Amino acid sequence: MLKRITDDKALLARLNAHLMAECYSKSVCRIYCKSAQHFLRHLRRRRLSILEVQPSDIKNYLLCALRRFCQRHGRSPSSADDWRSRHASGIHVLLRLVLGQWPPISRSPCQAVCNDYRQWLEEKRHLASETVFGALGEARRFLSWHVEYAGTASLADLAIIDIDAYLRARCVTAIRRPSRKCIAFYVRDFLRFLHVTGRTSRNLSTGVIAPTLYAFESIPSALCPEEIGAVLEVTRQDRSPLGLRDYAILMLLSTYGLRAGEIIHLRLEDIDWRNDRLRIRHTKTGGQSDLPLLPAVGAALLDYLRRGRPQTAEREVFIRACAPYRAFVNGSSLYPNVRSRIEAAGVQPVGKRGPHAFRHARLLRAGVPLKVIGDLLGHRSAASTTPYLKLATAELRGVSLEVPCSEEQS
Repeated sequence: MLKRITDDKALLARLNAHLMAECYSKSVCRIYCKSAQHFLRHLRRRRLSILEVQPSDIKNYLLCALRRFCQRHGRSPSSADDWRSRHASGIHVLLRLVLGQWPPISRSPCQAVCNDYRQWLEEKRHLASETVFGALGEARRFLSWHVEYAGTASLADLAIIDIDAYLRARCVTAIRRPSRKCIAFYVRDFLRFLHVTGRTSRNLSTGVIAPTLYAFESIPSALCPEEIGAVLEVTRQDRSPLGLRDYAILMLLSTYGLRAGEIIHLRLEDIDWRNDRLRIRHTKTGGQSDLPLLPAVGAALLDYLRRGRPQTAEREVFIRACAPYRAFVNGSSLYPNVRSRIEAAGVQPVGKRGPHAFRHARLLRAGVPLKVIGDLLGHRSAASTTPYLKLATAELRGVSLEVPCSEEQS
């Protein structure tokens, strides 16, 4: 028992050193170490080794800890989810430190299907990382739903009636038609994979019908110059590290019309300060563009790098503001930050409120030729840029023809 206690102390010391190296605050280090200490004590009472821990052990521990909290304070936590997350976070860091990975790799048939599907998407379909991310997410949702709906992980007896039931359950909320079409596309692709790999006897993908989207049926979301200026001004006044980061991101969005994925993949070596050039990797096409580094954008980036970017070995320019300091996972990670900045400026756009709302707006209203806009935005075809001409309604009115009316009409 004495050796077990000594080992636990060594683990806690190792955890504390790791947290300090990852630049966690002292208060967070204290909370995480305390949670880990209680969990190790829980394992010791049950004679469990930390090498044998499963997710169910953490769940049982949290239930016991919550029960003790209620007995001690005579009430439940004000937010059970926040309480559970705060106590579990330190345990998860400890387990990743000891085991190398947490949660453990699932050996379930569903996980094996997802692993094969990822390989098929990357090696056979050669799809972009953002598309692979979305397709895998939909596949996982479908498999989880299927296990609960059918009571089995087997896909051999999958029928079109099951696909219809999933799509009805998936689209029960108010999802726009473009999103429904995207879901149908992912489901259809996953079903095609299941048939190609012999997991289903029938090709059920042919039975998935997606909503029809008509060309140029809607006006793309975009902020007007006054709204962009208001968002930039409000964000520029925030001189915190988070404010400096968000302002640099918004400058890239509003000046170059970049995709969110292109911004999070921007690396330190992509900024050529000597020649005032910016290398952009296009997430959709896989190509690259060299853009001029404009003075205002360069100043915002330099301000963030000097005063806002945390010390980290990561090579990506933009880093999360909270420890552990890592790069963003995907372009969707920027959405909450951009939306909060738009709301702080009192701007209420019609449509999108994330990074894409900045795309195209200033270029079209500045009279930049369509071909130049397409090249800058990484479009391979002019058809990809043409729909955004609808944003330039004022310029189109300037070249409109008057329709003569007859005397009877007048």
